[in-house]
Amino acid sequence: MYYKGWYHLFYQYNPKGAVWGNIVWAHSVSRDLINWIALEPAIYPSIPSDQFGCWSGSATLLPDGTPAITYTGISRSDINYQVQNVAFPKNASDPLLREWVKPAELNPIAVPEGGINATQFRDPTTAWYADGHWRMLVGGVRGGARGLAFVYRSRDFRRWRRARKPLHSAATGMWECPDFFPVSGAGLENGLDTSEAGPKYVLKNSLDLTRYDYYTVGSYDRRRDRYVPDDPAGDERRRRYDYGNFYASKTFYDPAKRRRVLLGWANESDSVPDDKAKGWAGIHAIPRKIWLDPSGKQLLQWPVEEVEKLRGKPVSVAGKVVKPGQHFEVTGLATYQADVEVSFEVSSLDRAEPFDAAYANDAQKLCGVKGADAKGGVGPFGLWVLASADLQEKTAVFFRVFKDGYGKPKVLMCTDPTKYGRPTQLLLPLLAHTIMHA
Repeated sequence: MYYKGWYHLFYQYNPKGAVWGNIVWAHSVSRDLINWIALEPAIYPSIPSDQFGCWSGSATLLPDGTPAITYTGISRSDINYQVQNVAFPKNASDPLLREWVKPAELNPIAVPEGGINATQFRDPTTAWYADGHWRMLVGGVRGGARGLAFVYRSRDFRRWRRARKPLHSAATGMWECPDFFPVSGAGLENGLDTSEAGPKYVLKNSLDLTRYDYYTVGSYDRRRDRYVPDDPAGDERRRRYDYGNFYASKTFYDPAKRRRVLLGWANESDSVPDDKAKGWAGIHAIPRKIWLDPSGKQLLQWPVEEVEKLRGKPVSVAGKVVKPGQHFEVTGLATYQADVEVSFEVSSLDRAEPFDAAYANDAQKLCGVKGADAKGGVGPFGLWVLASADLQEKTAVFFRVFKDGYGKPKVLMCTDPTKYGRPTQLLLPLLAHTIMHA
């Protein structure tokens, strides 16, 4: 959220240790999305409807500019019984929003009634306003398998009622951390406020079953509060925000730069003992600007421009010919972080291997079979990062080109951190995706 010149980042946090539990809303502020100042937690258990935890939610700016927070509270510890609450700033003139109040006469604002599973009812979205009503979504599941986004409506942001039908649903399992927002026309990079009417909308959900973030692009009927993906099979062939370690993401509209910014959580690979030793578990991914691509079928994203201020001395290599099996070191890097832009040119695609359709929906498995050390027709080629001097430990980021059934190039992109070089308790998954080229 952007408020009075400050970006506000609220996130799930355990003040008692680097393990899950005792969840409160940590709060940090920034002028530039890069350098952050940690404040005291904004939301923490203090009322009956959140006495056992303050889980995910969202912030909304009301018409007078005052922010409000909606969030999931745990009111019973035996089954993690979930309800929705609202909080308002104690002093809206404070640009850092250091104190929040939870009106006792309002909370909880939504409870799991009418057959809702009380253990799968969470993560209210940023609300939007249309036709005299506020609307927000809450993630859930029906029948154990059908994920859905419940719609709640309010005239005053204080008292809410559930709509008879959800905004959308699909047989994908529980929808966590839903997000719903308008986008500008195809190829237009400017963002829209969540309450603005857009030519297209994005519905994103975080699937509890897979631990990935998925989205569809579609149309929203503001009168009926129904969303329909443009692709009839979109819920099955849904797209992902990120093919790496990325989950429970959230976007917000930045009025200062007229952009929509995406933030997400990367659950690190460290073991619990390592997390405890270092004092944290999980990191925030680099903030990204997102917009609709020229085709209108998917989103594009790029790190926010403020990231560029972190760049130091450039190191460049050009015109390097690398033969099969060869590698070379890029020297001159004296940092653990690097913003890498690399372009590869291959002499011919004629020797590209046929793509095995058995891997059409499992690029990760294909990455394991056709790894960085397996010779192919075209590839693999790419980078080794985080590499030791003897190359016993390294992470491969690489590409391999295949041909589909029509002879068109199909590129496999992989990240393989499994070459760790010594016994470890780390979770080191292969990460992969395929890209079609016209």
